[in-house]
Amino acid sequence: MRRPFVAGNWKMNMTRQSSVELAEAIAAGLSSDIDVAVCPPSVYLDAVSKSLAGSQVGIGAQNIYHEASGAFTGEISAEMILDLGCRYVILGHSERRNVLSESNADVNQKLKTALAAGLVPIVCLGELLEQREAGETLQVIQEQFDGSFEAITAEQMRSCVIAYEPVWAIGTGKVATPDQAEEVHADIRRIMTERFDSETADAVRIQYGGSVKPDNATELMSQPNIDGALVGGASLKADSFLAIISASQQTQTT
Repeated sequence: MRRPFVAGNWKMNMTRQSSVELAEAIAAGLSSDIDVAVCPPSVYLDAVSKSLAGSQVGIGAQNIYHEASGAFTGEISAEMILDLGCRYVILGHSERRNVLSESNADVNQKLKTALAAGLVPIVCLGELLEQREAGETLQVIQEQFDGSFEAITAEQMRSCVIAYEPVWAIGTGKVATPDQAEEVHADIRRIMTERFDSETADAVRIQYGGSVKPDNATELMSQPNIDGALVGGASLKADSFLAIISASQQTQTT
């Protein structure tokens, strides 16, 4: 059985003090044997990492650059986030793809860098509203997968986490129905089976992201191919994030 994994993407929110307070509240309220992580803004990684030392909560960055060092003003390297205690890194989030124009090739470069550094990458895939309405969801997911995971081996793939995030459901209050989410998660697993093998496909965890909240988490996490959540807005409050974690844990035991 795949171990559930719930991660909070704090995006460009919080202050140093509120980040530390939130991290400490999550760690104090956590009673779970599933994997949990928070991904604060890069400027607060050090403070949050120190506040979580010795806890069950892992820490991740929201992005890295593919080069190890050099004249890349404003960027952050894999080595830098490792130095701050990170285990995870989010790559290819829809906001980076669609707002900041990152391509599948960009994601692929960063993915190879993250894997070489020993980080666990959370690679995001997801379609726009117009693509879903045009019936292009599975085609878009296939293209994003092929480009983002270009030249990745089966062994490397098993070190990755995938997050399916329908763009039309991120921050909109809309959410894919459990059946809609499960359909895409199952198709991602089919893609991995065809690209690699069934053992690799069965091993990789696929999170759902897109307006995940305590009141819809249990139904979503109960789907056979949904292995946790990448949570946005609901991860900015300890009580709602802990409720989602609890929902994910309950589905593991039922």
